[in-house]
Amino acid sequence: MPVRWFLLSLALGPSPVVLSLERLMEPRDAARCSPGLSCHLWDGDVLCLPGAVEPAPGPVLVPTRLQTELVLRCHEETDCNLCVRVSVHLAVRGHWEEPDNEEPFGRAADPELEEPRNASLQAQVVLSFQAYPTARCVLLEVQVPTALVQPGQSVGSVTFDCFEAALGAEVRIWSYTQPRYQAELNFIQRLPALPWLNVSADGEDVHLVLDVPEEQHFGLSLYWNQAQGPTKPWWHRNLTGPQTITLNHTDLVPCLCIQVWPLEPDSVRTSICPFTNDTRAHRNLWRRARLQLLPPRGWRLVSPCSLPTEATLCWQAPGRGSCQPLVPPLTRENVTVNVSSWEKLQLQECLWSESLGPPKDDMLLVETRGPQDNRSICALEPSGCTPLLSGASTRAARLGEQLLQDLQSGQCLQLWKNDLGALWACPMDKYTHQRWALVWLACLLFAAVLFLLLLLKKNHVKGWLRLLKEDVYSGAAARGRAALLLYSADDAGFERLVGTLASALCQLPLRVVVDLWSRRELSAQGSLAWFHAQRLQILQEGGMVILLFSPGAVALCQEWLQDGTSASGAQHRPHDAFAASLSCVLPDFLQGRAPGRYVGAYFDSLLHPDAVPALFRAAVPVLALPSQLPDFLRTLRGPGAAARPGGLRNRAQQVSRALQPALDSCLQPPGARETGLEMGLEAGDRT
Repeated sequence: MPVRWFLLSLALGPSPVVLSLERLMEPRDAARCSPGLSCHLWDGDVLCLPGAVEPAPGPVLVPTRLQTELVLRCHEETDCNLCVRVSVHLAVRGHWEEPDNEEPFGRAADPELEEPRNASLQAQVVLSFQAYPTARCVLLEVQVPTALVQPGQSVGSVTFDCFEAALGAEVRIWSYTQPRYQAELNFIQRLPALPWLNVSADGEDVHLVLDVPEEQHFGLSLYWNQAQGPTKPWWHRNLTGPQTITLNHTDLVPCLCIQVWPLEPDSVRTSICPFTNDTRAHRNLWRRARLQLLPPRGWRLVSPCSLPTEATLCWQAPGRGSCQPLVPPLTRENVTVNVSSWEKLQLQECLWSESLGPPKDDMLLVETRGPQDNRSICALEPSGCTPLLSGASTRAARLGEQLLQDLQSGQCLQLWKNDLGALWACPMDKYTHQRWALVWLACLLFAAVLFLLLLLKKNHVKGWLRLLKEDVYSGAAARGRAALLLYSADDAGFERLVGTLASALCQLPLRVVVDLWSRRELSAQGSLAWFHAQRLQILQEGGMVILLFSPGAVALCQEWLQDGTSASGAQHRPHDAFAASLSCVLPDFLQGRAPGRYVGAYFDSLLHPDAVPALFRAAVPVLALPSQLPDFLRTLRGPGAAARPGGLRNRAQQVSRALQPALDSCLQPPGARETGLEMGLEAGDRT
């Protein structure tokens, strides 16, 4: 791909700037003229002999101004030298001399005297260049047509490419004509002494090549430039040239800038920001952005760069897909965060769910205020925002008066407030208890009748109790417990192994939830929404979340922990719930909420125990399968569950026997695995 060259220049302006230099792929010198002029460059250099000033015999061309420009002369794609391009501006000096003896009576003059007036002007322009230890002189022949010859007027310019020079050199340029009709023009310029910076891409890496003389010391700093406030330093080194710095493409963001300066007293620092319009940099910016919610009503968006965007409140019913705007909407608040115009990407976080305690059966009320302090209140339901005092047949309408009384008596929690409205959460527990009071009374009556029937048939009751005791010893305490199994779909063989493990756990019995059996729901809701709904339901029921580690799962976790970048940056299957769940799983471990809610596992023949990140091993048990199956099953059953001696061991042996064929198939090479026994995953929704 083409290489971009940048000159970090201090000499070309009062403040440090960055010039993008033109690259000349022609290794030989060349000359060109402005429109209307013709020019020719003599081959080779000439002697620099200005000579004495002579009087002009008539109109002559003389140099009036010198102009220089820095370019790159490249012998190969990446082998370039600094070069000085010189432009000489020319003008006409002098007049045509009138003949002394004009013919009387209007007779025409001699044609030989008129010929010089109709001829074009020619000049030999010399350019002399000195930059220690180099000295050169070149000769350019310029011809101007008669139509452009106006005494005292500029006729155009001639440009020479180019004189090579070194960084930091002082160059002196003279220009005159042969013969010389006026004093020499001269020009002195000091070339920049800062290093060349070459920014190039090679696959997944970005190279910063600083081409400076050997043993020259300079400082290099990478920082994040901010629209407001001080810059954020990221990387700093004192180096000796030349150097090549390699960055990963994921490190690029639009505000990443490079600062270079010589390690000398009172040196001036020069900066360049080459990734402002880079598409990858804007994509990385969104992946590194993090929305943080700060109790009680604060929030913050963290990312390297600062750009304007918008934030608003939305609400989400459990298990009902994406977050929806509030109806009627509350006023949006402007905030300085990171955004780019190339895509519309939304960051979403649940409203201080952990700070409010465990999930509750609350009703969200939206309060809006009119221009004359008129208040209207509606309740958020899946069908929309229902006015409390309405005749609708929804739950909020039936309890409208009670909810309004709760709001006025201070029983509701205020989640948000501004000048135009507020958001409230009103508990619904007491109304649920009232509705179920008669149901509980009926259940107690039924239990009493059943007890009397059992007393009448004592022998049958003894047999039933014997069966019940056996069931308890064989693990019936875990019958009603649910487990959510999360894994990374590394390949088809590992998916078959996961399906076998889930099927075996269902025989304990456990109620196992796994995305393999919920593909239809995943397609309808999306991986993130599906995981949120299942996790909420499992934890409300007192179940556990199983994290099944594999090489792919470990890589995803390390990407989150080391780089702070979302796992969505990699390529995952559309039904991969493990990648989608990391945004909620990792905060539980980082904030100490994982014990008792999570358990880790891995297949000891597929993964070394030290490969599991220390964050998980320090927080929850991480057990090897099948060698630690008894401990794994004991953790899933939970504390207080009774089991007869040897019963748990027998269950572990059953699960181990079921896993072994699938585990052996997973360990086979890919070719042998395809010809071996194929294990079909159980289809359908088992949740």
